[in-house]
Amino acid sequence: MNYPSEFDAKAMICEYGKRLYAMQFVAGNEGNISCRTEENEVWITPTMESKGYLTPDMLVKLDMDGNVLSSPYLPSSESKMHIGLYKENPSITGVVHAHPPFASAFACCGENTIPSFMMPEPTIQFGKEIPIARYATPGTIEVPDSVKPYANKHRAILLANHGALTWAPTLKDAMFTMEKLESHCKTYLIASKFIGNHQMLSDKDTEVLLDMHDKLFV
Repeated sequence: MNYPSEFDAKAMICEYGKRLYAMQFVAGNEGNISCRTEENEVWITPTMESKGYLTPDMLVKLDMDGNVLSSPYLPSSESKMHIGLYKENPSITGVVHAHPPFASAFACCGENTIPSFMMPEPTIQFGKEIPIARYATPGTIEVPDSVKPYANKHRAILLANHGALTWAPTLKDAMFTMEKLESHCKTYLIASKFIGNHQMLSDKDTEVLLDMHDKLFV
């Protein structure tokens, strides 16, 4: 397994935190980001701090049991969710949790999934649909339990009445996936709810794209 160095991991977390904040995917102290740097080490954002103003010294190093190894700061209250993903799928080295407006709006609508097969790119990226995990109280063991079933078959889910969660073999790809997730939710909302009469891809075209998805991401 090729893990990033601690220096690179901390630099990426700070950069992507600023990007999430600038894009208004998080407000105040919302959201959390983590990066795995060793088999038993994960760097994560601190609790109660803005993602837009992170510095490397603010980040928290944890072991895979959630114990703090290095930092005067307390780790994100959602660290259990991040560690749960890493344990469930060892290929993951980056996790991003945010509250992008359009994705979060769909997470609050009581639906079970969001279709992806309206355009080629989302179908290739997400498969046929984006799941919505059942609601779980933030900071509790219920959250990782609600997320684990999706860890190996998806790279993005919505958290019911909460927000969005993405992960990937690299933190960069997890960040890109978060951006693509919000873009798709925005486009789907405009096409299906505002304009109406939206057209989904045919079964034949969707099958070809799903095969591409499986080769790239499964």
